[in-house]
Formats: sequence, structure tokens, C-alpha cells
Amino acid sequence: MDKIKEIIVVEGRDDTKRVHEALNADTFETNGSALSLDDLKRLGVLQAKRGLIVLTDPDFNGERIRKMISQKIPEAKHAFISRQAGVPKNHSGSLGVEHASPQAIRQAIQAAHGSHGLDKLPPTINQTDLMQAHLIAHPQAKQRRLQLGEILGIGYVNGKQLLRRLQMFQITAEELRSAIQQIDQKGSSDEKNNRNW
Repeated sequence: MDKIKEIIVVEGRDDTKRVHEALNADTFETNGSALSLDDLKRLGVLQAKRGLIVLTDPDFNGERIRKMISQKIPEAKHAFISRQAGVPKNHSGSLGVEHASPQAIRQAIQAAHGSHGLDKLPPTINQTDLMQAHLIAHPQAKQRRLQLGEILGIGYVNGKQLLRRLQMFQITAEELRSAIQQIDQKGSSDEKNNRNW
């Protein structure tokens, strides 16, 4: 299954699981109805790079999140599941994307795209690139990932999640190489400064 270019904005981990059952796509979890300024900034970057499709629960909080995103990022697309599709099977719990069938999710995403179909995402960086850049499996990997997150504006992420985050933000091999050069230059100048003491 080809990967969808856009990032699908959902409310939580259970929604992500359900989306992954339906589609090959990256998700951004809002973790409830409180979107921080950092979250909105990150969503703005993702919209510029890949586009967003907002798929929130068919309830008050879901609508609130949609409004917050629409105000800051009016060009984001919106996908909707019906209230009926979001009803839990056991009738306990609240309405949500996590209860929708994979088919209902696919239909919602397809409708958000309009008639032109789903855009496909080209492959970019791989695990070998990350190892060679000393971003994973290296004594300085955590520090280097912190610096990388600042340079690229993607935030800090652990080694397991790094590749997914870079792919989500569509960081190219060239952008990664440039950021690594900056990290290496800063590292060598820090070493010189330490030697001067």
C-alpha cells in the first residue's frame, strides 16, 4: 500500500492505530483538545511540507481542535467520519475515530482529497543514514539528535522515532547532510574552546 503524502491529524494513540489499520500514513496526535503554540507551529511546518488532513472525533472536542487548526492553518484539509461511524461497539466510552471501521476512515480521507486521488510520498532517508550521521547507536547520539531537532525545527525525538519524524517532515538527504555539517562544526569548535581552558 502506497504511503499518503499528507499528515493525518488525530486526537490520540488509539486513533493512530485505527488509521494505520486503514491506510499507510503518518499521523500527528494532538493528545486531547489542548493544542500548544509549539504544536500549532509544528503543524504549520508539516502543512507547508506535506499538507495536513484533520480527522478528529465527531464531538465537541474534535470540533474545537478543527477550529484551532483552521484559524492558524486555513489551507489544511478536513476529513469527517459520521457520528454513527464513531459510536463504540460496546456502547461505553465516547464517540471517536478509534471506533470507526477502516473503510469509513478510507472514505473520509478520500473525500478530503476530492476527486484527484491520494498523493504518494517518495522515500527519503533510511536507518543507515542515521547511523552514519551518529544520530543512533553512538555515545553522542542523544546530544546530536537534540541539536538536529533545533536546526531542522522538528523538535527532539528518541532514536526509535527519529526516522519516522524525519520522513514525516519530508527532510531530504541534502537537508540532513547540511544539518549534520553544522553539528560537526559546532562540535569541533566546542572541542577547541575546551582545549583552550
